[in-house]
Amino acid sequence: MIFRRLGAGIPLALFVAIIVSAAAFAAQQSAKPTQNPPPASAPPSKEPTSADLSRTETIGSAMRRVFEYEEYEVRSSAEAMPADKYDFRPATGLFANTKPAFGPAEVRTFAEQIKHIACANLAFSEELDGKTPPAGCEQGGPSTAKTREELIVYLHDSFKALKASLGAITDKNKFDPMTGDYATPNTRLGLAGVCLWHVADHYGQIIIYMRLNGIVPPASRPDPPKISD
Repeated sequence: MIFRRLGAGIPLALFVAIIVSAAAFAAQQSAKPTQNPPPASAPPSKEPTSADLSRTETIGSAMRRVFEYEEYEVRSSAEAMPADKYDFRPATGLFANTKPAFGPAEVRTFAEQIKHIACANLAFSEELDGKTPPAGCEQGGPSTAKTREELIVYLHDSFKALKASLGAITDKNKFDPMTGDYATPNTRLGLAGVCLWHVADHYGQIIIYMRLNGIVPPASRPDPPKISD
């Protein structure tokens, strides 16, 4: 009676065959091994808390961490400035005889700002490491880097070198005497402070160059872009 009611109008044998086939298919499907669900994406990394930092902090790591913030500001600006704006200078002929030892009577172009920062980074790194720094960083230094692409690489390498030197500062060596042509006489810790100040000082200048050309510095944007490695 049940088959007759559900399968009205269908021959009983055909209806039974349909039911048996459906049951066999369901059993076959249930016998298949269960596939593991796709792995969940890794949770986004979070910034360490003050308590986290305090467990492993050193003078070198603290200096390096601040310097890395400034690295992003400067390097992202260098990458954001178009090549045809690297020769931009906001004013001409306003500094005649002000500081002759610092070069011509002109405020630096954007390219000259980037080259000066890179040369200074390398000079400070050499001094911190007890080596002889490159000469003439106030006037561009010895590097032959000239194009936008060359200067971006030069800048990248200079930050890499100085981060290593800053990271090597410890309680034991922080007051070691430093020698060289830049920011001395000084101690290692005092020179490290100059390193942080110098980059921040020139970043304040180059963002004016960018703003005058209608470019928002990457560090000031809602979604700051990554810098090339």
